[in-house]
Amino acid sequence: MARGTRNLEDRPTSKRVGALSALGPFLRPYRGLAALAMLALVVTAGISLILPLAVRRVVDGFGQGAELLDQYFGAALLIVALLAVGTASRYYLVTRLGERVVADIRRAVFSRVITLSPGFFERIMTGEILSRITTDTTLIQSVIGSSLSIALRNMLILIGGLLMLALTSAKLTGLVLLIVPAIILPIIVLGRRLRGLSRQNQDWIAASSGTASESLLAAQTVQAYTHEARSIGQFTKVTEQSYDVALSRIRTRALMTAIVIFLIFAGVIGVLWIGARDVREGVMSVGQLVQFVIYAILVAGSTGALSEIWGELQRAAGATERLAELLSATDAISDPVTPVALPRPVRGEIGFHGVGFHYPSRPDVSALDGIDLRIAPGETVALVGPSGAGKTTIIQLIQRFWDPEQGQVTLDGIDLRQMRRDDFRRDIALVPQDPVIFAASAADNIRLGRPDASDADVHAAARAAHAHDFISALPQGYETPLGERGVMLSGGQRQRIAIARAILRDAPILLLDEATSALDAESEALVQAAVNRLAEGRTTIVIAHRLATVKKADRIVVFDQGRIVAQGTHQALVAQGGLYARLARMQFTDGQIQPADIA
Repeated sequence: MARGTRNLEDRPTSKRVGALSALGPFLRPYRGLAALAMLALVVTAGISLILPLAVRRVVDGFGQGAELLDQYFGAALLIVALLAVGTASRYYLVTRLGERVVADIRRAVFSRVITLSPGFFERIMTGEILSRITTDTTLIQSVIGSSLSIALRNMLILIGGLLMLALTSAKLTGLVLLIVPAIILPIIVLGRRLRGLSRQNQDWIAASSGTASESLLAAQTVQAYTHEARSIGQFTKVTEQSYDVALSRIRTRALMTAIVIFLIFAGVIGVLWIGARDVREGVMSVGQLVQFVIYAILVAGSTGALSEIWGELQRAAGATERLAELLSATDAISDPVTPVALPRPVRGEIGFHGVGFHYPSRPDVSALDGIDLRIAPGETVALVGPSGAGKTTIIQLIQRFWDPEQGQVTLDGIDLRQMRRDDFRRDIALVPQDPVIFAASAADNIRLGRPDASDADVHAAARAAHAHDFISALPQGYETPLGERGVMLSGGQRQRIAIARAILRDAPILLLDEATSALDAESEALVQAAVNRLAEGRTTIVIAHRLATVKKADRIVVFDQGRIVAQGTHQALVAQGGLYARLARMQFTDGQIQPADIA
């Protein structure tokens, strides 16, 4: 929760509606659709301005013949029909445009975020990103598909209405214009405050989403530690803060609306009073006064609508800024402008040359310190050592989730930073300690390793990973949805799905991070045999705390506090003594630590 609150405080508030210009690149491909929508908008605004002229003709024509009066009413009916068709066309076009643009924005934001390195997700919560993709884009859709077109239409009516007011009665129009500064002033003053509150409201909604997402994804842990009340309290606190900011925004907008409407209609009433006196004195006809009144109402209504829509535009500007932050987010990990192609076939030689690295969240702790390590093509190397010694960091640097601060990591002699990430990652298969299972079918989860694999290939990989039997026992077999994060499976079953993915990928480099840690003894023996077959002819890096699973590795590299402290075969390391021998005695004997082990 602390991280979400800190993000709220660090973010700048929206300062201008001009931030909506960032939507330009998304609107540009649909210029034709936007032009049609604008045409319909202009037509409906123009028809709205013609209606008062028709009403004036009807009012002033009461004393004329019935045939002429029928023509006036017929013309008015035709105008109304055109207005209905134009309004429906405008609604269809702008709504379609809004939905299309928002779909493109969501796709662009997701496409950007999904490629960012893990360092980005240390700075922002996943729930907040989802809030921006959903809540903020929905707000933009409302503006593009409704508010923006209404604003433009009211702007046209305002300008056209003022012009027609001047043509109808210059004297009364002059009086109307005297009211305008009094109306604009509260819009400017209160609008500035409304803009800041709108941005804060969106930020707190995002924080609320992030807090809920974090707790729901760990629901079992929350319940196991009877943390429900505290989680509810944290979520309630953030939600109430969001409500308080929203309430301030609502009050400010209501106050602005009340002031603007009062000033507008008070002015109209005053002008009508003067106009009525002019009719009595014969300066203008009743039809002219009615025409002026209708135009005055149109102008007043347009001004009031613009004052309300201004608040919506400000909220959308804040949402646009938040989405633009994601689209323009800088990433420390990026592909080179002129990448070097990885020669095929990949041999699988991995090199660490003087590598030093600190995680940004732990700058004072060295994750790796001066690592020099060469892994030959086809070699199986096991990484062992205490938790936090740097083993998993090795795996992450090989996949270039992070870049070393000193030195370089190479594949077949080429620095990873000189290649496209997707170019070399396709030649790596990973089995993580905590495998991710998607809410898709068992077959689709395995096919993540190779999307174009046939059903026969998927089944073969599952058999090799000792997963075929439990998958076949599922209600729909391989087509059974596994639920969010594989909720239908045990830990060992999820791990076997991940191993089947790696087998199906058939990559020249295999990374195993505690790949058998969640398996029972019988399954571990079967899967270990499958892994051994899979590792043949491949460069394999194995992280394991259970040394029994790595005894047969070509080489064992021992890590401690970010450094390599020993390497060799199991027998050689046991004979040398030191950290590995101490770990081996603890695991292969009765587990009792001898005084000599602590020295």
